[in-house]
Amino acid sequence: MKILIFGNPLIEKDSIPIKLIPLLKNKFPNIQFKEFETEEELKDEGKNLILMDSIQGIKKTMIIENMEQLDSNRIVSMHDFGVSHNLKLLKKIGYIESIKIIGVPQKISIENALKQVKEKIKSILV
Repeated sequence: MKILIFGNPLIEKDSIPIKLIPLLKNKFPNIQFKEFETEEELKDEGKNLILMDSIQGIKKTMIIENMEQLDSNRIVSMHDFGVSHNLKLLKKIGYIESIKIIGVPQKISIENALKQVKEKIKSILV
């Protein structure tokens, strides 16, 4: 299994998923955690994707499986536009069959994020 990790280490509120990578590798050695920078290459990652990214406005880590939950109207940066727009487009044209996004709150401690993300990964593994 592979989980594609989005984030920006230079922006504190967007860096939590990146900071979790080494901690998650220790907890889940059989899962590949791949830092991902360009959403244009998502089509090359397979038909069933699992992503992790920070999400503005949520209080707890959540799993998004419904593409309509991706709010294209709340675009703050080109990254926000790119990921949601490209995922919807790739699904529509058949490059992606299913997607799970582990959404991490932007305002959360690393300790709480790790605990919540571990629970979400375990639920995906079941």
